Amino acid sequence: MTARWGPGEPTAGPWRVAPVDELVRLLWAAAGGPTSRPRVVAVDGRSAGGKTTVAALLQAAVPASGVVHTDDVAWYESFFGWDELLAAGVLEPLHRGAAVRYRPPAWDRRERPGAIELPAGLAMVLVEGVGAARRELAGWLDAVIWVQSDAAEAERRGIERDGGIEAAGAFWQEWADQEIPFLAAQRPWERADLIVCGTPEPAHDPSREVLLAPRFEAAR
Repeated sequence: MTARWGPGEPTAGPWRVAPVDELVRLLWAAAGGPTSRPRVVAVDGRSAGGKTTVAALLQAAVPASGVVHTDDVAWYESFFGWDELLAAGVLEPLHRGAAVRYRPPAWDRRERPGAIELPAGLAMVLVEGVGAARRELAGWLDAVIWVQSDAAEAERRGIERDGGIEAAGAFWQEWADQEIPFLAAQRPWERADLIVCGTPEPAHDPSREVLLAPRFEAAR
């Protein structure tokens, strides 16, 4: 079956199987060498397209790393109107080398317990979510991973994860009505340092390998 990407998104490739350790090495090189703060890496892609899996693999492979999910920042805010909250509450203290303990406004309004927390002294922080590599955050990011995924497969996964078509179908339509034009306008794949396949078909060991493609040759 032919893969279906979003509007304007080119087909990545050729794909090759690479150990996670190689992905880590490439990511360190792309992120450069800030020494007084963590490297901040965006893991972007469409919803249910494999971003969380890639972030978890990297967190397991990189000592002293942490993950921030943009869904936590966006909780009961808006689908994509959370960039200033992420910048002020998470990215600014990270750039100062400080610990993060952030409660987005909706957490207080709705009495959600806990906070988004990251200790000081981390080597890398992965910011995972649709829109993590948006233009408004470019100055805060050291590297970008784009997780390319087949749109139909990502939707199938997401609906299944969220309880099936009866429970989640209407939400997914509402989400797609915003996600598709958002990604088409933002074109985060053009800013990606590394491209990983989120809906892979070639045989590989997903516990220790990924599929990598060359970055798109586009103005960044």
